[in-house]
Amino acid sequence: METGADHAILTLNLTKKFGEFCAVNALNLKVKKGEIYGLLGPNGAGKTTTIKMLCGISKATSGKAFILGKRVPDKIVAREIGYMPQETALYDNLTIEENLEFYGEIFNLKDDQISNKIQKLLDFINLKDWGDEIVRNLSGGMKHRVSLACALIHEPKILFLDEPTVGIDPELRVSFWDYFKELKKSGKTILITTHYMDEARHCDRIGFMRAGKLIAEDKPQQMLIKTGTESLEDAFLKIGVGP
Repeated sequence: METGADHAILTLNLTKKFGEFCAVNALNLKVKKGEIYGLLGPNGAGKTTTIKMLCGISKATSGKAFILGKRVPDKIVAREIGYMPQETALYDNLTIEENLEFYGEIFNLKDDQISNKIQKLLDFINLKDWGDEIVRNLSGGMKHRVSLACALIHEPKILFLDEPTVGIDPELRVSFWDYFKELKKSGKTILITTHYMDEARHCDRIGFMRAGKLIAEDKPQQMLIKTGTESLEDAFLKIGVGP
């Protein structure tokens, strides 16, 4: 049986049901180490549920999932995972630095490690002069950047980014993808979900999800060629709905 030793992420018939509703249906996914993989689809396609199972937050109904060759959920492999949820999991009454300190302490980092990482992360997300600002005073885009930094505080090997650019302006979306590409250069594997089809061109490979199923998978340009379309939105519609 394949255990995903050669992959960052592997799922084998991964399924999640809520009563009679099947949110994720026999998902078979392979994500290579060091790539940006985009999981695309409309709201309700099963993207968030998939990420929660991979992070060990939600238990699968059936099937298996492996992260770096280890079956999840697994306490050891959890330290290699960084998770940025759709809704920013920040404490509004704390400063940016205090939020980062909190997440660093969760992963048992030493005080000097946390201090050094905070300064590097604030610089990375272009908020180095904002560390003492209370989070509730930040704009939505700034909160998203802090949320990304919190997911990176323990230097995970794999990042799960769930709709990280939803609700932010186009200029900030561009800067976010610059961040993601820098993270890839540093050796990290990224699985990102989005329903913004135009963003998928930044990914190494993409998978289309619809009604809990993976309906197509390829490099963005190859997806356009195979479907004879000019946009990934049209490609998705052609594959998911038909001519």
